[in-house]
Amino acid sequence: MSDEITAHPVAWPPAPIRTERLVLREPEARDRAAIIELFTSPEVGTYIGGPRPRDEFERAVPEVPGRRPGLFVVDLAGAMIGFLTLLDRRGAERPGHVRPEGGEAELGYMFLPQAWGFGYATEACAAALDWFADALPGEPVVLCTQTANDRSMRLAVKLGFTEVERFEEYGAEQWFGVRSSLMPSG
Repeated sequence: MSDEITAHPVAWPPAPIRTERLVLREPEARDRAAIIELFTSPEVGTYIGGPRPRDEFERAVPEVPGRRPGLFVVDLAGAMIGFLTLLDRRGAERPGHVRPEGGEAELGYMFLPQAWGFGYATEACAAALDWFADALPGEPVVLCTQTANDRSMRLAVKLGFTEVERFEEYGAEQWFGVRSSLMPSG
């Protein structure tokens, strides 16, 4: 068990979050192969700048990957199918903000292609957003995705995000939305 991290506004890690089919938990050594698969997958890389070179990524990923506040592994029946981040703050230098000073919590997620189309992303993200709303009441969450990513655009709307603006970033049109934790989840 890792030490609790308290440099963020919430104690980390929380107890695992359980949904009907999934567990959101901290990364473990057994997740390393799935993380490598996720970041080197051509399908996953389509809207995030392409897949990473497998040999480079295998050398770079530590034995216990990615333990940091706000990073949840999405576990289905004991195996990682994706992950999501929620405590990362959107940098003030980037476009897309709901506060002049920036720093909003940003939801990000990636799932293995074999997990697409079963509602796992909706279930996992909704559970994480509910946890966030309890941990930081009233704090908005933002989400940014390429407008070309139809699946991600549909998920954002399903999760209750409202479009704020569109802009060009990373060579593609981006959709930027906000979800207030004061709004009921869908």
